[in-house]
Amino acid sequence: MNLAHFPRRRYTDGFTPLEPLPRLSAALGGPDIWIKRDDLLGLAGGGNKTRKLEFLVAEALHQGADTLITVGAPQSNHCRLTLAAAAKEGLKTRLIIEERVPGSYAADALGNNLLFDLMGVAAIRAVPLGTDLAAEMARDADIVTAAGGRPYSIVGGGSNPLGALGYAACAAEIMAQSFDQAVAFDHIIVASGSAGTHAGLLAGLVALNAGIPVTGINVRRPQAEQEGNVHRLAVATAELLGTPAPARGDVVALADWVGPGYSLPTSEMVAAVRLLARQEGVLLDPVYSGKAMAGLIGLVQRGTFKPGERILFLHTGGSPSLHAYAGNLRNPAYNPA
Repeated sequence: MNLAHFPRRRYTDGFTPLEPLPRLSAALGGPDIWIKRDDLLGLAGGGNKTRKLEFLVAEALHQGADTLITVGAPQSNHCRLTLAAAAKEGLKTRLIIEERVPGSYAADALGNNLLFDLMGVAAIRAVPLGTDLAAEMARDADIVTAAGGRPYSIVGGGSNPLGALGYAACAAEIMAQSFDQAVAFDHIIVASGSAGTHAGLLAGLVALNAGIPVTGINVRRPQAEQEGNVHRLAVATAELLGTPAPARGDVVALADWVGPGYSLPTSEMVAAVRLLARQEGVLLDPVYSGKAMAGLIGLVQRGTFKPGERILFLHTGGSPSLHAYAGNLRNPAYNPA
C-alpha cells in the first residue's frame, strides 16, 4: 500500500495519540481498552473527517476550485471541518443541511451550527430527509459556476474512495504505533456512519495483512444495509489503492445502539459520554463516538471480549456538538454548590 502516490494536504502535525484507558478498563472489569485520539486531529475541533479532507481538498486545489460544496445533517462534524479546511486554504464553502429529523436544524443553535457562522459559511440551507442531495449540490455548483467560480463537490462525510484513503492511512499509523509502543491489538471498535472511516480502515488493515478484526457500531442504518455500504466502499477503496479487497465477512456493523434514529439520544449514549468524561477526562460526541462507546461497553458487558484482550477504540471526535445536547447530557441533580 503506497499512499505517497496520492496528492495530500497535511492538517495534523504527526500522529494522533494512542493511549491506554486504565480507569475505564477497571470500571468495566473486562478487556484492556485503548483509544486512538482522532478527536485531536487538526482543523477546528478535530475529528475523523480531517483525514478524509486531506485527500479531497488536495484534489479540489489541483482542479483549481475556489468553492467547496458539501452536505450533512444538523450539527454536522463533516460540514464544520470542511469549513475549517476551506478557511485554511482561502476557499469559500456552501453547505446543504439534510434534516434527518424534521425541524432539527436551527441556524441559531450552539455547537457546530454556531461554528458554521464563525467560520464564514458562504451559503447554507436546509432540505428535508429524502432530498436528492447530489442534485442539490449540482444546483449550488451551477450557482458558483454562473458567478465565475470553480466549485468542487464533496459527498456526505467525505465518504468516497478518495476520502476513505484517509483511514487507510490511519490503519498504517495504528500499525506503526502498535509496533513502536509494543502494543498488539485483538480488536478495533469504530463508529460506522457514512461508511468512509469504517471502509477505509478496513481496506488499509487488509492491505497491511494486519489480521485485526474491526467492529463498526452503526449510528443510523439497519445492520445489513450498513454492512453492504461499508463493503462496497471498502472494495472500491482497495481498488483505488491496488490492494486486496476486504471480504464481505470482514464487515461487521452492529445496529444495537442506534436507538430511535440518527442523532437521537439514547440512555446508553448518555451513560457512555458521562462515564468516559468522569473516568478519563475524554469527551465523546452524542451522535457518533458516544453511541460507539455505548456499543463497546455493551459488548464488554455481554462478554464478547475476554479479560486480558486488548481492544482499541477509534475516537472519531465530534465534541464541539456536545453543547447542543446539554439538555440530554446534564445530570439534573448536579449542584456545584
